Amino acid sequence: MIEIFTDGASSGNPGPGGYGVILRSGKHYKELSEGFRKTTNNRMELLAVIKGLEALKSPNQTVTIYSDSKYVIDSIEKKWVNSWLQKGFKDKKNKDLWLRYLDISKMHNIKFVWVRGHAGHPENERCDELAVGAYKQKNLLIDSVFEMEAAKGLT
Repeated sequence: MIEIFTDGASSGNPGPGGYGVILRSGKHYKELSEGFRKTTNNRMELLAVIKGLEALKSPNQTVTIYSDSKYVIDSIEKKWVNSWLQKGFKDKKNKDLWLRYLDISKMHNIKFVWVRGHAGHPENERCDELAVGAYKQKNLLIDSVFEMEAAKGLT
C-alpha cells in the first residue's frame, strides 16, 4: 500500500506557485516539490497528484492519495472529468493536466481521501511547506501551457 500526500499553492491566482508531495510506503519516504513562475492553485493541486503518481516505479499499485483540494477530488470522484473528456474539455481549464492525470491513473488502483487544509494534518502541513517553499525559490520553472493560454486570453 502506497500513500501519497499532496498540496499545491500559489501566491496570487495566477502567480508564482508550487506543489509538494510526500510518498510513503512502509519504511520508504520521499518528498517532491517544484516551483513555477506563473500558474494557479488548481493547477498546482492537480500537478501534485500527477507528480506523485508518476514517481511510482511500478504499475498496478494500490494507492491512497490524500489531498485538501475539492477541485481535484470532486472532479475525479464525481466523474466530472469523464464528462469533460467526452466534451473535449470545452470551456474547461487545465485540459493538459487532466489528460496527463487520466493517462497515469489507468496504471494504478487509486483511492482519494479529502483532508481539511491548514487544520494540523502533519503530512498536509508538510506538503504545504514544500509547495510554498518551492515557489519562493529563485529560478522557477515555466508552466508553459498555462503561460501560453494566458497570453492568448484563454485562462
